[in-house]
Amino acid sequence: MNAEKIKEEIASPVVIVFVVSCVQFLTPFLSSSTGTALPTIGNEFGSSASQLGMIQTGYILAMTILMLPFGGFSDIHGRKRIFIIGLIISILSTLALGLSGNTSAFIFFRVVQGVGAAMIMTTSISIIASGIPREHNGRAMGIVSGMAYFGMAFGPVIGGTIVTNLGWRWLFFLIIPVQLSALLLTLTKLKGEWAEARGKRFDWIGSIIYSLSLSIMIIGFTSLTKFDFAWILVIIGLVGCFCFFKIELIRKQPLLNVRLLIENKKFTISNIATFINYGAAFGFIFLFTLYLQFVKGLSAQQAGFVMMIQPCIQAVISPFAGRLADKYNPENLATFGLIICAVGLLASTQIGPETSWFVIVSLMVILGTGFGLFSSPNIKAILGCVAPRYFGTASSISATMRMGGILASSVIITVILALYMGTSAVTIETRMYFVHSMSACLVIFCLNEWLSCRYYDH
Repeated sequence: MNAEKIKEEIASPVVIVFVVSCVQFLTPFLSSSTGTALPTIGNEFGSSASQLGMIQTGYILAMTILMLPFGGFSDIHGRKRIFIIGLIISILSTLALGLSGNTSAFIFFRVVQGVGAAMIMTTSISIIASGIPREHNGRAMGIVSGMAYFGMAFGPVIGGTIVTNLGWRWLFFLIIPVQLSALLLTLTKLKGEWAEARGKRFDWIGSIIYSLSLSIMIIGFTSLTKFDFAWILVIIGLVGCFCFFKIELIRKQPLLNVRLLIENKKFTISNIATFINYGAAFGFIFLFTLYLQFVKGLSAQQAGFVMMIQPCIQAVISPFAGRLADKYNPENLATFGLIICAVGLLASTQIGPETSWFVIVSLMVILGTGFGLFSSPNIKAILGCVAPRYFGTASSISATMRMGGILASSVIITVILALYMGTSAVTIETRMYFVHSMSACLVIFCLNEWLSCRYYDH
């Protein structure tokens, strides 16, 4: 009888994977499709370029600074509970975005949407790790990662089609039924709860110091080309982060188990590799989107279709890599993925205006394969070297590293473009300056990938 009761309370692995896959698809889909809609939104509201930038920056900032606190909070109070609250916030903010009447309201609700996304992203992977047997969770993580890549791939194309034919507001309205379905499935089918750290006190002091310091640092980094005093903000943020680590070392129940990072080298190196790899992936996508439009002369829609190649390859490779990670050493698979990425990035540094389409597509296939082989084995490696009570924290650290890599990549690209091009726009006359700056960025990303290969499986 007890066995039957336990069976009723535990969600089916199929249900867990399906629900998590839905939200993992929607989060990057909303992010990438909203970027496609920004010009239309800006025209309707009369938004400035800086306001449009704040729409994306506010979303990323909210996710980055809140994922770690929500990870620790979910370990204590229940991962499914935080997951459900995140879904509700996402649904309400998506509706509010579609109904927004001005730029300020849109920015505000975009930040709120980032809060919901932080709750979802930091708990979804830990739910997979907690609810599915360890010998099978590599395959599950591969499927989930694949859905995230599909969301990234189809966001610009589907978003562009909706915006062109129905208007930008329908981009949000049409997503709500899917979000509601995911919420209904979670409430009715996702049985059980996971809170291995229940009873532990939440570190509010550490959370506040961490969030403020990271916010100040990110605002400083994203303002380096706009304000002379931005470096001061970066330094203040770095000092705050240093103080956060020192405080967490002496706290009995810290938000971030710093000793886990110090003593568990495997965990730390895997997260550093996450930071580097996701930064390189974002940097390549961002630079090649500009390259295809300004150097190869494609329209935004045509460039979007071409750029689908890489994430689609990643989406196909990730489940395969996840299954392999259940059978073989995940660190070795992830290292192999890093090597492929490094080779692809090195070859990409030689691209110019006359590069053939065969070479461009081949490079996207190579990089898609490398990123796909790295992602799910790396997640399995990260969660495989911590105790279950740390799953929420470990997942949030990994997710924060992904967002941190994207932000670092943005800063590198901004600085390099400013050095090579100054304030010049990308035109036919200046396209070679852009090509040189793109190559310089890709060299940096390539070197970082090689360093990750060197230390990842040691």
